[in-house]
Amino acid sequence: MSLRERLFGRKKDLHDPKVFHHVSLIAFFAWVGLGSDGLSSSAYGPDEAFRALGTDHAYLAVFLALAVALTVFIISYGYTRVIEHFPQGGGGYVVASKYLGARAGLVSGSALLVDMC
Repeated sequence: MSLRERLFGRKKDLHDPKVFHHVSLIAFFAWVGLGSDGLSSSAYGPDEAFRALGTDHAYLAVFLALAVALTVFIISYGYTRVIEHFPQGGGGYVVASKYLGARAGLVSGSALLVDMC
């Protein structure tokens, strides 16, 4: 085995159905990992928003709950639509590049890199 094969594995046959299964499984694990970020935000976010209302404006809690539910629905719907249109993945970079052009894709990709630092 060459050094390249030891590091990266053997070349994959793109027509092999097992390759698609492994790629899909990797995307699923990434989704699970990234989903924890949204889960943690949904755990402490509404509580912090309610605390920000204070006791003087507690009557607004009903509207706050409706706004949180609406926000979660809109974000979920948006992600669902993006996944339907881009099942192969690629994130914001691919979406921005396809619909808004190469410069918007570059900005989106740059923002991702800056956010990771």
